[in-house]
Amino acid sequence: MAIKITTKKPLVGNRRSHALNATKHSQKPNNQTITINGEKYFTSARDARSFRKEPRVRKCDKKVKEAA
Repeated sequence: MAIKITTKKPLVGNRRSHALNATKHSQKPNNQTITINGEKYFTSARDARSFRKEPRVRKCDKKVKEAA
């Protein structure tokens, strides 16, 4: 099972028509499963991109170490 790194949740709001009718609307984050050093991580696409670009210590790395 993949280790969850991201804390992103769906963005919830209302769609408004010209008649000001309100209907519930949600935008889901672009979550991805990536493999780093043989371990699977469940993270957002933006975080996955930063993992590929630069190997540095981030806040999400600290969360993974604390969970282990």
